[in-house]
Amino acid sequence: MRRSLLCQILLLALLCLLGPAIGMAATAPPQDITGWEWRWGDSPLDASGSPAWLKDAGSGEWQVIDFPSNPPGRAGHEHLWLRTTLPEGEWRDPVIYLYSIDLIAQFFLDGEPLYQYGEFDDVGRGRFAGWPWHMIELPEDFAGKPLHVRVFSDYTDIGLWGEVKLIDRFDALTMIVQRAWDDVVIAGVSLLLALLAGGFAAIGAQRQSLAAVALFSLAAGAMILAETQFSQLMLNRPLLWDGIAATGYFTLPVAMGLLLTHWLEGWPRRWMQGLWRLHLVYLVAALVLILTGRVSIAATFPPFDLLLAITLPMMLVLASWRLRRLNGEQHWIIGSFALIALLLLADMAVAHGLLAWRKVPVSLGLLAFTLAIVGVSLWHYRHTQQQLARLNRHLEEQVRERTAELDRLVHKLEGYSYEDPLTGLKNRRFFDELLQHEASRADREGKPLSLIMIDLDHFKRINDRYGHEAGDGVLMAVAQLLQEHFRDADVVCRMGGEEFVALLPGATTERAEARARDLVERVRRLRLQHGDLALPTLTLSCGVATYPCHAREPIALLGLADKALYQAKYQGRDRSATWNRATSDPDPAPPGAAGT
Repeated sequence: MRRSLLCQILLLALLCLLGPAIGMAATAPPQDITGWEWRWGDSPLDASGSPAWLKDAGSGEWQVIDFPSNPPGRAGHEHLWLRTTLPEGEWRDPVIYLYSIDLIAQFFLDGEPLYQYGEFDDVGRGRFAGWPWHMIELPEDFAGKPLHVRVFSDYTDIGLWGEVKLIDRFDALTMIVQRAWDDVVIAGVSLLLALLAGGFAAIGAQRQSLAAVALFSLAAGAMILAETQFSQLMLNRPLLWDGIAATGYFTLPVAMGLLLTHWLEGWPRRWMQGLWRLHLVYLVAALVLILTGRVSIAATFPPFDLLLAITLPMMLVLASWRLRRLNGEQHWIIGSFALIALLLLADMAVAHGLLAWRKVPVSLGLLAFTLAIVGVSLWHYRHTQQQLARLNRHLEEQVRERTAELDRLVHKLEGYSYEDPLTGLKNRRFFDELLQHEASRADREGKPLSLIMIDLDHFKRINDRYGHEAGDGVLMAVAQLLQEHFRDADVVCRMGGEEFVALLPGATTERAEARARDLVERVRRLRLQHGDLALPTLTLSCGVATYPCHAREPIALLGLADKALYQAKYQGRDRSATWNRATSDPDPAPPGAAGT
């Protein structure tokens, strides 16, 4: 029922942002409650059990104070009494609006209980109950009546804090929503940035930097949302919101240290790591003590504020070290960090009464720092992606160049593996693969295939008499003549030593025989020299075999042509012989015939 009422109030307050209230009577403007007096200690009880100080109108113990907070001379006092007289005014639904109370309080109007926040024990003490704002409903005849406030606080501050106003309830709600609206939007933006940065950190590169951005945005968003007065309208759980605010507040220097560490190097980086780790230890210790009930949330703030007042300037100095050597985006980060550091220190000073109460725009500073970090991170991400794209293009170009170079090398190596290095003709390996291919093709297409085995006569005599250099010259000259003699479709290979082979696809026996006879004649007319010496006349012998005339399978041609060559040698060399079955097994060759 209470939550439903709060929702109705929230809707009513939001409607006021859309325009002037309709159908409402004029009401007095908000008015600060002044004329406060104070005294230390706790009131004794009279015979009826009521605090005796409620009726102590003229005691000299009461002293005047401008605002009901932190009177002088506390000296360990934990109890404070305040009093004033409520002014007159025309409010349609009057309430006392309090920004906050340090820490728990009882309110009495004209000697009667009016409002209480927190629980007092028998000795007037109590536990911290949170720092919410308060709207204390007043009766119609409140004007001119005395208001007494009994306060207990074991915190560094004591009394009412921030603002104390007489105001119409609707105006109070309108003021709260209007004040909180900017902070709610900033908190939403920060939490959204935390979600996005966390997502990118989980799936993308630069995980450490993005995780730090996510942590800072989450801490800032949670703290801003928890500290805004709007949070109390959403859920009236002051201790829960204060716990969230404390966690976010204590996490901020950890996240800032992580972010700045990413941009530093050398000893400033090591010092920055030490500072954020120190704050991390405090964060964990504070949460453990709070959750185990050993200390209240309020008790963890003063030590943290003292620690932050020391470490925050140190972080700023470390971040600004060698400022002239830093680039533009680092200047943006340091500038935004300096802004948030000043705002946090100012807010801390206000919280501890060192400065007069005012609303410090810490949320704007946090947003500025977050946006600066995110902006620089996105710029670096884009710059990194561009560099990666350029690097990829460069690598792709290098790969293409290396691949082309490798192809050329492979082609060259293949040439080496299939080419005779002396004559430039194809070698035996190439011939074996080519014969398989052409034999299959001739068998498949039914076309003739001829093969001529060629061997230089008495080549060993040239080597022995004129030397191997002269022999190599002869082989090269014969190889050149062979290339010129046969068709482009014909392939000539060196089988080894002075032995060559010509493969003639599509050539009949007659044509192959004619080519072989012409070759024998051309070689016989060939005149060779080695230096100034004329070499003897060179002759060669040829053996011819053709598919399908001589063999059922083309692959058998090599053996048949070799037998025909042997027959040409047997018949006296310097001639061509064609394989036939009748002469396939000649008598043993004369001395020196075979292999020469």
